[in-house]
Amino acid sequence: MSFIDFIFYIFAAMLIVAALGVITARNPVHSVLLLVLAFFASSALWILLEAEFLAIVLVLVYVGAVMVLFLFVVMMLDINVEQMRSGFVRYLPIGALVALVLAAQMIWIVGAVGPDILGDESLSQSVRHGADYSNTKELGRLLYTDYVLPFEIAAVILLVAIVAAISLTLRRRPFTKYQTPANQVKVKRNDRLKIMKMDAEAKE
Repeated sequence: MSFIDFIFYIFAAMLIVAALGVITARNPVHSVLLLVLAFFASSALWILLEAEFLAIVLVLVYVGAVMVLFLFVVMMLDINVEQMRSGFVRYLPIGALVALVLAAQMIWIVGAVGPDILGDESLSQSVRHGADYSNTKELGRLLYTDYVLPFEIAAVILLVAIVAAISLTLRRRPFTKYQTPANQVKVKRNDRLKIMKMDAEAKE
């Protein structure tokens, strides 16, 4: 076993343990912190796969922004842990079924590059690139050429989700003063300005 393989197994085991801790921890704050650890382990695996851009984005975007926001929200909310955990056993079979399906899909996909892990390079389908190869440039080329339609569909779905979340959380308060841009655009001079004629006063 080489040093790279040893590092891979270490971070893979860390990722599995952290992922299991996310769904089994009783404290929501601990679940969020374990998810941060899972993201760090995933970024280390991306670096081992020579996908440095994805590893950096995973740390900067998810760990540095999204998970910090999740942590603040979880710490600010008054969550009833007992009520939240009451349905854990009831939904456990469905969760186990979904986990088995995801595991089968990952085994099926990883099976294409399995010979490379076993050391048989003749059966491997992975492609080796030179030192000047940029996976960031290649990722951008694939997203905006071969996968541009799924990329745009995902962007539209995220936009719809953002609009739906804003609409669901919007609350109209009757005593709150707010401006309507349409009424501001339609305003005329006579609606806001009134000219009054006054007699001039004589100076003494």
